[in-house]
Amino acid sequence: MKYTKALCICWFSLIVVSSCQKAPLETYNHHSNIYFSLDSVLRDSMIFTFAYDMSKTVDTFYIPIQIIGHRIPSDRSYRAYVEQDSSTAIAGQHYKPLETQYPMPGDQGRDSLPLIVYNTPDLENRSVSLLLKLRENEDFGTENLQRIRAKVILSAQLEQPEWWSMWLGSYSRVKHELFYLVTEQRSLTMAGIDAPRNLYFRDMLTMMLNNPFTWVNDHPEKGYLLTSPDNGATYHFYHQDNPNRTILLRRNSGTGQYTFIDENGMEVR
Repeated sequence: MKYTKALCICWFSLIVVSSCQKAPLETYNHHSNIYFSLDSVLRDSMIFTFAYDMSKTVDTFYIPIQIIGHRIPSDRSYRAYVEQDSSTAIAGQHYKPLETQYPMPGDQGRDSLPLIVYNTPDLENRSVSLLLKLRENEDFGTENLQRIRAKVILSAQLEQPEWWSMWLGSYSRVKHELFYLVTEQRSLTMAGIDAPRNLYFRDMLTMMLNNPFTWVNDHPEKGYLLTSPDNGATYHFYHQDNPNRTILLRRNSGTGQYTFIDENGMEVR
């Protein structure tokens, strides 16, 4: 009886081992796919703004790309396009038309799609958008339709922050732009304990508004210029690398001082 039981156990073990040896090893042979490596919020709206830098006429916005599937030693390429019907940005005006294809280096699973964007004057008054989509080619598929699209919003607008009126009084986009230029501060707190610090930044702006010519002379490293198109009646304030984006200064007949003029035609104070 014991012999028969042992023989059955051995026979069952041989069957199990044999069946395990015959089972094929499954490997991932699916065609490689590509997608934007963004969460759902960023896929729906990525904002790129020139608002804090008057000097730039062009910049590059990098959008992360990732593949799913095998990495191979040789270089591959992927394709992308702008869905014109769903975009308000104009190719050649707001952004450089996309290349026919982009490289994915060998042995790499991640890269970035470079979107070259232009700082145009109209972006100070409105935002434009473009909808990017990845396109299937011989190297990569695009099976996950939800992750092959990305919306980019281009802007050069500034919006009034909550803390502004507490420290800086009346608001305009020009005043906001000058505040950031002079202080390099994107925000101030609303805490009373920070009053000395915040008032210091306010005074920095006031000094610049009262005498912009002195500020330009004292800060050559900033690269800003003041030139007059009409023999001193008005002046244009601009960065040397972007002379097309100017802020107007006009002489106040009552005080004799030159003051910045905002987007509404009012003096910046």
